[in-house]
Amino acid sequence: MKRFSIFIMSACLSLMVVAQSKQTPANWPKQINTTNGKILVYQPQPDSLIGIKLYGRAAVSYTKTGQQPTFGAIWFMTTIAVDRTNREVGMSSVKILNVRFPSQDQSNTDKIEKFKNTLETEIPKWNLDMTMDELNASLADAKAVNRQASGLNNVPPEIIFTKTPSVLVLFDGDPKFKPVPNSKIQQAVNTPFFVVQDPGNKEYYLYGSTWWYKTNDVDKGKWVNVKAPPGDIKKLQESLAAQANANPDNNQKAASADDNSKDKTPPASPPQIIVRTAPAELVQSNGEPDFSPIQGTQLLYMTNSENNIFMFIDKQMYYVLISGRWYTSSAMAGPWTFIASDKLPADFANIPEGSDKDQVLASVAGTEAAKEAVLDAQIPQTAAVDRKTATCKVTYDGDPKFVQIKGTLLYRAANTSSTVIMADKSYYVCDNAVWFVGNAPTGPWVVAVEIPADIQNIPPEDPVYNVKYVYIYESTPDVVYVGYLPGYTGCYIYGPTVVYGTGFYYNPWYGPYYYPRPVTFGFSMNYNPWTGWSFGWGMSVGFMSVGFYGPHPGGWWGPPMFHPPFCPPYNHFYGPRPPMYRNTSVNVNVNNNYNRNNVYNNHQSGVRPGTWTNPKTGTMPADRGKPSTQPAGRPGQGQVNDKARPSSQPSGQPVNRAGTAPNSKNNVYTDKNGDVYRKGQNSNWQKNDGKNWQNVDQGSGRSSMDKQSQNRDRGQQMNQNAGSFQRNSGGGGGGNRPPSGGGGGRGGRR
Repeated sequence: MKRFSIFIMSACLSLMVVAQSKQTPANWPKQINTTNGKILVYQPQPDSLIGIKLYGRAAVSYTKTGQQPTFGAIWFMTTIAVDRTNREVGMSSVKILNVRFPSQDQSNTDKIEKFKNTLETEIPKWNLDMTMDELNASLADAKAVNRQASGLNNVPPEIIFTKTPSVLVLFDGDPKFKPVPNSKIQQAVNTPFFVVQDPGNKEYYLYGSTWWYKTNDVDKGKWVNVKAPPGDIKKLQESLAAQANANPDNNQKAASADDNSKDKTPPASPPQIIVRTAPAELVQSNGEPDFSPIQGTQLLYMTNSENNIFMFIDKQMYYVLISGRWYTSSAMAGPWTFIASDKLPADFANIPEGSDKDQVLASVAGTEAAKEAVLDAQIPQTAAVDRKTATCKVTYDGDPKFVQIKGTLLYRAANTSSTVIMADKSYYVCDNAVWFVGNAPTGPWVVAVEIPADIQNIPPEDPVYNVKYVYIYESTPDVVYVGYLPGYTGCYIYGPTVVYGTGFYYNPWYGPYYYPRPVTFGFSMNYNPWTGWSFGWGMSVGFMSVGFYGPHPGGWWGPPMFHPPFCPPYNHFYGPRPPMYRNTSVNVNVNNNYNRNNVYNNHQSGVRPGTWTNPKTGTMPADRGKPSTQPAGRPGQGQVNDKARPSSQPSGQPVNRAGTAPNSKNNVYTDKNGDVYRKGQNSNWQKNDGKNWQNVDQGSGRSSMDKQSQNRDRGQQMNQNAGSFQRNSGGGGGGNRPPSGGGGGRGGRR
């Protein structure tokens, strides 16, 4: 008891932490130096994640100078702040629920309470962060609130297979053209491609970044390549693109894959144009299909295609992966039938990690990659919203028109690009993943502190289904703590895997304005651990300008401010990745460059360090920081201003930090009973009895410890790969990392 008492007194009365520079949050255990020794906190082992409340346990040790360490366990509840761009999870507001040191007298409640109070006081000062990969790996054996989507539509779209380079140009229904202001030119408003009509010669023109095309029938005619369009059309395209890209607050920017084409060689001749006015997906090979075997399986994969196309030899059946959904057919020409990820031939789960097609493992039930994707989709992006400065604006195409949401008592506005929901006599707006409320459909709007429970009953058949994944967690007189799951940006947990989009087609609003709704198919949406969902890099969109040149707002890909990134082909699940590029010509506001370690000054907008949206809205991350004197700048750039970090220390005292423990292995665990184990050489396990380590017999909880060790190792491996990936992509912070399109993924893993 004497040693434990001295530890309590020294920790409570004279804890002086040596200030250290920011360490990579992936490194555990964390070490806190005290005047009489040191404390080690081993990697937390979460038990459950409910909203932003993380419940878990962790092994700890205290070593008094000159003595042997004393090992124990703590149980805690903490509020997490998540930065999906940099994949960091901050822990704050720690509540110690229980403490157990096997060698100590647990009946001495006074000393236990003092120890709890000490940890609750000091841990928030330690800046204890972990990575999302570590949290995901730990949650593999924990309880998470599984936000399963149900009732999604898996009916296959039209699947078009070609053997020549082709581009799929989608229209949202029959092509609709409207005059360009101050011009005689007519522009198509219901496609993200630049399509115009010259009233002089009645021809239609399509801009393909590298090529121009024309036809006399926009959806049924043959598109032929031309050297250049009429001069006024070319000037219009250049003018609209320049205007969109020059305006940092314009959500209607021109998004072009050719921004990233420096690492891709264009084909020698212009690709053919395929036009569709209903949901469709293009898959293609470069010439006659060429297949190669996947080692250890009866699977072949198409090597001369950037799509995920397989043949199962045993049944002579083809399989293709589209938007996270599997479809199968006896011929590439179809017809295609949906097959659930847990009904695939068993060999799909045997695709080796590191092989050429391991990127599909996240869409194969039972694989570690699929489990990680599901867990990732349950971790929210969090923020704190300033109730005094945050605001939004809603515009309608005429007078507000509302339609009832099936299966609910809610009504949604149909003639606006905003998500406005009427419940009883109140109106709610979900804008950039922040809820606002007002007494009229046009506002004025204030930050909401609660939303109708009926929002959780919105069915996937409704285009505002995604807002059920935006939550309000807590509120104070100054801020509201909010968050959104990747479902908000179209990444849904469906059974044992994640998929993109609901699969339903939503009728857009047509009037003087055109308001599109989210789509599932047509843009080769692919998932990987680093970018989440992104546009395919194939000829389906790879060399076309895909975006918004005005006059219509966003909405094709969910929230108007969200635009999935273009990414180069994904190589392997493990190992180095090729550089990744974000489409910088798109105003991606959700989780764009938030970095909770970079602080800057923005007194006029009231924005605290980092933000997931336009500073004018007044949203800020759920971080305990305050604006510093560091010059204003883009989050994710510049140097860390350590002096701006919050601290309850007296002036002049160093801020408490937890640095990575030198020469210490991250091999100590605690079970749910509070017993402490460590993994030694040759994978043998030892249990601490309070004084010594004793070997553990076979079967004595070893299987549980083995599983936790495997999960921890996998999380660390994923984090190391992410670090290598960031280095290969040429930047730290979040600057080169796209958002999790849904995130969910490893990017925002938007």
